[in-house]
Amino acid sequence: MRLLLVEDDEKLCSSLKNDLEASGFVIDVAHNGVDAEHIGNEEPYDAVILDIGLPERSGLEVLQNWRKQGNKLPVIMLTARDSWHERVDGFKAGADDYLGKPFHVEELIMRIQALIRRFHNVPGQAIKCAGLQLDEEHQQVILENGQPLELTGTEFRLLRYFMLNSGKILSKSRLTEHVYDQDFDKDSNLIEVYIRRLRDKLGKERFVTRRGQGYIFMEAQE
Repeated sequence: MRLLLVEDDEKLCSSLKNDLEASGFVIDVAHNGVDAEHIGNEEPYDAVILDIGLPERSGLEVLQNWRKQGNKLPVIMLTARDSWHERVDGFKAGADDYLGKPFHVEELIMRIQALIRRFHNVPGQAIKCAGLQLDEEHQQVILENGQPLELTGTEFRLLRYFMLNSGKILSKSRLTEHVYDQDFDKDSNLIEVYIRRLRDKLGKERFVTRRGQGYIFMEAQE
């Protein structure tokens, strides 16, 4: 999943970026509200971590502008822990969740995972589909027989996106946008390579090719 991290404290931003990448997310970064608003409208992020106190344009104003423009990106706002009024204002502006500073990165990760599951209407505490269960903490998949299967970082990100969008036709470009950051070459054939690897590990019948359209993740081929 691809996240936008908006934080003007560069030391904190760098630390969070490293921790989130280690937890299986692809991270793009913005350090001010103007850049954040523009990028958030141009790129298809799965969620945004948005600090409320930003230079050039506040996080609250960025969020308000997104919602006015019909941008429904899931947003977790970062606020000062004792600023209850900021949290209220954030929810009124359209925030989906908030976290007060200082915080433990483990809590942020759990909130991001829960927010993404809610956004995709996935019930429960885990992503389950086609007899598989995704273990997000260890970045692996649990097979139907209960055995864990190790995945590479890219395999994990790709499978997670497939499982969250099972039954839908997903184009190569859409998959690329949600598995890699904004600097990745979207004309690369790497997505096809990793889909082939997932087919080898999980069964070809789970990944149906629709010529000229993309791929569908499902239990069995139609």
